[in-house]
Amino acid sequence: MSTKDWIEKDYYATLGVQKSASSDEIKKSYRKLARESHPDHNPGDTGAEERFKAVSEAYAVLGDEAKRREYDEMRSLFGSGQFRRNARGAGGPGGQPFDVSDLFGGAAGGGDRRFGGAGFQDLFSSIFSGGGGAGGPARPRGPAKGRDIETEVALDFGDAVRGVTLPLTLRAPGICDTCAGSGAKPGTSPVTCQVCHGAGVTNRNQGSFSFSEPCRNCQGVGTVVEEKCPECHGTGGVTKTRTLNVRFPAGVADGQRIRLNGRGEPGERGGPAGDLYVHVKVRPDELFGRTGDDLTLTVPITFPEAVLGTDLRVPTLDGTVTLRVPPGTPSGRVLRARGKGVVRRDGKAGDLLVTLDVVVPAGVSDEARAALEAFAEQTPPAAREHLDARVRRFS
Repeated sequence: MSTKDWIEKDYYATLGVQKSASSDEIKKSYRKLARESHPDHNPGDTGAEERFKAVSEAYAVLGDEAKRREYDEMRSLFGSGQFRRNARGAGGPGGQPFDVSDLFGGAAGGGDRRFGGAGFQDLFSSIFSGGGGAGGPARPRGPAKGRDIETEVALDFGDAVRGVTLPLTLRAPGICDTCAGSGAKPGTSPVTCQVCHGAGVTNRNQGSFSFSEPCRNCQGVGTVVEEKCPECHGTGGVTKTRTLNVRFPAGVADGQRIRLNGRGEPGERGGPAGDLYVHVKVRPDELFGRTGDDLTLTVPITFPEAVLGTDLRVPTLDGTVTLRVPPGTPSGRVLRARGKGVVRRDGKAGDLLVTLDVVVPAGVSDEARAALEAFAEQTPPAAREHLDARVRRFS
């Protein structure tokens, strides 16, 4: 996207957020709109595909703090109209010579720090000539990186802990196989644009200024396709389905985003492809939970097991392990099985944390009740002296 797009397009309106929206609000709105307009959910709907491209373009700017800051400054500067007002004549108020660097509060030839030290001429030229330097010839648009794309994958709990390779099917723009991305009918080639003569830009005079802008005939490419490819109709790209084998590393967490370099949309004019971002959703397990690199498990035990102690055999993700429950274990105590958790990148593993839950039966037989009463007679009372002292104050 060009700097001119930043001036003409309201990316905040595209994402349906206020200019004061936080990064999280922008991300949330983008994900919602991208999900609603994604081509996979709207097959054959060209309007939805255009909306998907628009929200992706808007998020590429507003989702990047540095780009968003430059975008806001550029929109504020040009949206005020001061360039248009001052560019009507060569003189300033009172007949004084007009110095364009005054717009930035610096001396002639100086630069505004907000734009990386570039002078006004450099900035102005980059907007209207596709990046040509001050006083230099306008340059055609060069190779451009393709857009990044996003998708979401749901993994089973065990696969996320151990790691897994899964085929991922995507429906997204890609290079046309018929014309290899040239847009021209097989056997033909694009020809030099007769309007800009291959420069990709045209010059236009307005008052005291000379402007350069992308050539409308060739869209700034410098070449024109006379005989269009029958498959992509001259665009060089088509929406197609492709399958990738994606390796999810051991220990991938819910909400984690994995980046695959060069797996996004193809670049323009020979530029590199964008990246693919895979958002991971981990399905919960019926037994195990996870805290960082540790797995968690709750195991019920009986009152006699808690009092007398026992050897407890519990499951892990890869087998079983035996844990010793010492006599007099209270409910809620956590036992640790070392090395039975999530394997980290350094090869070491977290632990399995087993929480013991002493189960109190809802009803007992007469024989069990008699045994418990006999047990109670032989058991020291609970240490409640500090509580009894407080109770006596209100007696």
